[in-house]
Amino acid sequence: MDKNETAAIDKSYIQQGTRTFRKANFALFAAAFITFANLYMTQPIMPVFTKEFHVSPTMASLSLSLTTLSLAFGLLIFGSLSEAWGRKNIMSVCIIITCVLTVVIAFSPSFELLLLLRVIQGIAFAGIPSIAMAYLGEEIAGNSVGVAMGLYISGNTIGGLSGRVIMGTMTDLFSWQMGMVLLGVVSLVAGLYFIYALPPSKHFEAQPLKLKSLFGSLVSHMKNPLLVCLFLIALFLMGGFVTIYNYLGFKLADPPYNLSMTIIGWLFLVYLVGTFSSAWFGILADKFGRPMFIIMGAVLMLLGVILTLPMSLVYKIIGIIVFTFGFFGAHSVASGLVNRRATHDIAQASSLYLFAYYMGSSIGGSVGGIFWSRYGWAGVVGFTIGLLIISIFLALKVKKLSMMKT
Repeated sequence: MDKNETAAIDKSYIQQGTRTFRKANFALFAAAFITFANLYMTQPIMPVFTKEFHVSPTMASLSLSLTTLSLAFGLLIFGSLSEAWGRKNIMSVCIIITCVLTVVIAFSPSFELLLLLRVIQGIAFAGIPSIAMAYLGEEIAGNSVGVAMGLYISGNTIGGLSGRVIMGTMTDLFSWQMGMVLLGVVSLVAGLYFIYALPPSKHFEAQPLKLKSLFGSLVSHMKNPLLVCLFLIALFLMGGFVTIYNYLGFKLADPPYNLSMTIIGWLFLVYLVGTFSSAWFGILADKFGRPMFIIMGAVLMLLGVILTLPMSLVYKIIGIIVFTFGFFGAHSVASGLVNRRATHDIAQASSLYLFAYYMGSSIGGSVGGIFWSRYGWAGVVGFTIGLLIISIFLALKVKKLSMMKT
């Protein structure tokens, strides 16, 4: 009997429909909200950075790319540390540091200092997502993991949306500095709720902190071809996703659209479709199998990005909606599949998945700037299409490998 079957009948695991399940999910939703609201807070105001700090669009994108880069490497460290030190304590400390740094960044006198603080904040972010995913895999009943993971991913979408809307609106009404202060305070309140509400781990077993053995464990995950395919899917899907959103603001701020920061920020309301698709894809994947829904999500992303090519603003918005729907659906299924296929050290497997995910964000966001500068929006779309085609082939490989294991 494997862990998922055991969890389905063992009452010590958190069961769907219970008060503990609701508390755990709301707490992890708050953690996801904090992570993604603060991580992506600079994305809608990159055009403002180009004017205020006199930097290029590619340089402005470093306010996100460098953060995700430090986050990616930090994940490998925190994933290993959490195997020895536990889950909740590390997440709680990192959440508080994240909230405080957001307020401090608001008072950066130079773009160079802003980037340095964002790198430090990226390291703090790293102590949240992989550990949260490991907590879900260890504490939630196996027949409820898909739903719980979908709800956690929906916190990502709400957080990403809220951070962008707050920053866009506050920048127009007051300043981007005021936006960051407000976001930091809201995040701190959510963080205190997380510390209060998250149930303690019951199934975590601490391991001695032996770096050599932990490194060996990371390497062993990389020898699993199915996991490697899932890691690469995370890299390419996220690379395309961040590329589109990084340079969408520049496109819409230019003629013939000339949209304000407030309107551009509110356009991120399309993230709400990700809230629905992540939970919906998770439920369907629990019933009908996971690899096909990764493929479905990538195909929807491909269709959506093609729809952004026409000049019409309506087509662009529809395309972004379809694109976002597909991304969060595919991501929730792929991340859940990592937890199910990892045979040991779940936090480390989750860390490797998220390492690839944020490396895709960092590399894709920066390389996408080259395509934007040289070829405009058509170049950004072409670059993203290439990443999505590779992702579809990798998802087909996951399907084949999954069938071999069943």
